[in-house]
Amino acid sequence: MAIHQILKKYWGYDQFRLLQQDIIEEVLKGNDVLALMPTGGGKSICFQVPALEMEGICLVISPLIALMKDQVETLKKVGIQAEAIYSGIAYQEIQLILNNCVHGGVKFLYLSPERLNSRLFLDYLPQLKICLLAVDEAHCISQWGYDFRPTYRKIAALRELMPNTPVLALTASATKEVVEDIQKQLAFKKNKVFKKSFERLNLHYVVRTTEKKFDQLLSVFEKTRGSGLVYVRNRRKTEEIAERLKKAGINASFYHAGLSNELRIQRQEQWINNQMRILVCTNAFGMGIDKPDCSVVVHFEMPDCLEAYYQEAGRAGRNGEKAYCVLLYNVADETELKHRIEQNFPHETEIRKVYDAIGTFYQIPVGAPTEIAFEFDLPQFSAHFKFSPVVVFASLKILTQLGFIHLTEAFYTPSRIQILYKQDALFDFQHTNKPLDELLKLILRSYGGVFDSLTVINEKLLAMKLNVSETDLRLKLKKLQEFKVIDYKQQSDAAQLTIIGERWDKNYIHLDQALLRDRKSLFIDKLARIVHYATDKNMCRSRKILLYFNEPFALDCGSCDTCIGKRKRLLNNIQYQQIEISIKNACMAEPIAIQSLCVALKQYKQEDITGIARILLDKGILQLNPQQLLFWQKKDL
Repeated sequence: MAIHQILKKYWGYDQFRLLQQDIIEEVLKGNDVLALMPTGGGKSICFQVPALEMEGICLVISPLIALMKDQVETLKKVGIQAEAIYSGIAYQEIQLILNNCVHGGVKFLYLSPERLNSRLFLDYLPQLKICLLAVDEAHCISQWGYDFRPTYRKIAALRELMPNTPVLALTASATKEVVEDIQKQLAFKKNKVFKKSFERLNLHYVVRTTEKKFDQLLSVFEKTRGSGLVYVRNRRKTEEIAERLKKAGINASFYHAGLSNELRIQRQEQWINNQMRILVCTNAFGMGIDKPDCSVVVHFEMPDCLEAYYQEAGRAGRNGEKAYCVLLYNVADETELKHRIEQNFPHETEIRKVYDAIGTFYQIPVGAPTEIAFEFDLPQFSAHFKFSPVVVFASLKILTQLGFIHLTEAFYTPSRIQILYKQDALFDFQHTNKPLDELLKLILRSYGGVFDSLTVINEKLLAMKLNVSETDLRLKLKKLQEFKVIDYKQQSDAAQLTIIGERWDKNYIHLDQALLRDRKSLFIDKLARIVHYATDKNMCRSRKILLYFNEPFALDCGSCDTCIGKRKRLLNNIQYQQIEISIKNACMAEPIAIQSLCVALKQYKQEDITGIARILLDKGILQLNPQQLLFWQKKDL
């Protein structure tokens, strides 16, 4: 089936977006490719379409469990077989998934990076016909990236086991150094990079320097329409600001990783369906959430780097309509940022204490090998040992980067059971244990395959059919587990923590001082870059972001607060009208790129042309076609 037919059949699109077809065709030639595409740019299409054209399984490496689960469900809904393996899945489940990959027609296997070295996966690998290796969030492989994860370094060893399989690496944000490092670490046979410009013509970047941030926040929402996001750094502040917004008459709520899965899903859907205007959130919100008509994203507090800011701000205006990205800043932020450096890099004594406490908490003896994933609750763990949660979180991040542990994000896993008794033995058990007989009969009627593998159950539905409370139902299930009749995994939405290799004595773990110095230096540099973004009042905001992502020939956007201020100072009304007429004449002939427009109208300054073009785009007089070329829509000025 041709790639356009695949696109139409499964996704309903007639045409690919910019660069998608070029990337797909290069992959189908068997070449290694690095695709740099902004958030919402359609990265998944770039590996899903060619994989469906190829024979075999597409292996997708991703660190984001929630996103993996979402993509697997989306693929299954359109009739494409997909599975995911990550921390917290039982051995028998992994074995069943891998067996299905060998014999059952699975097309996409999503794998978290820490699973690459597992004995079970490596045993099955020779039997898997891998046609394509897709590496999502590829910046994680580079120690110069803002989210370095050492488990990604295992991918190069995996390539040695399948030398003829092409690699498609994908990321939404990478600097020049990271781009080069990704290709090196993934052992590209030859460098091949497709880069979609990070420029978003419909986004208006604004920085407001103010000592009264909440007042400014209210002003933003009074001057804009539609739904929005407010990003803050901690859970407590999400609740505080949401409450203040509600008191000011704005329909708002909050979202963070500490909420139950049910509540997180409810608030996501309320915001997506415009039942709630503003969602105040931590950076736990956003990945995998697609709401095209978000019209404003406000950062109440500064993120750690421009990569994070670009991704989070980029959740505005996915539909191509005008949207605002606002950063609130004041002098006190600089003091807080300096404090953040110390918080993110605690003393090695603290790091060792946290590592030792993990072993104590889960009762893992020194020297014992373990690859078991444990549920991890940060507040509970911190309170148990009287640690600062901030110090614990920073220590865990460093221990992850040094390869001692692996910590996933919190994700929801439904309750699952498997009947361990053979049918004859189960019948005898039911006969002698009447109080549990009715539940077992209901399970057998409701769930096929429950003898073969862990099967997802609906506890609420089972409790309703038995006319008991969910608490009573869980007690019955735990009783069956005590009798070893069933294996019962209760639903959870906790993060998963794994000690990699054996547990060490805290005094003998090697904390690589050179790596820690490099990470701290990089962190400080990235903070300095985003502070400069906020405080520099001379350079266009959009151009500053694009320069950071190695687009040196970017033009002034004309619509950020810096450009508008400059234009107000420099342009009079007659000049404005002359440039507008010249743009009209150039764009009515045929669609034209903004760079070509500036060349054609070289008698004017580039920043004046781009600034006025932005205004005309906002008014709908100028429009962009799918190739991002400008054309004149309105017949009369």
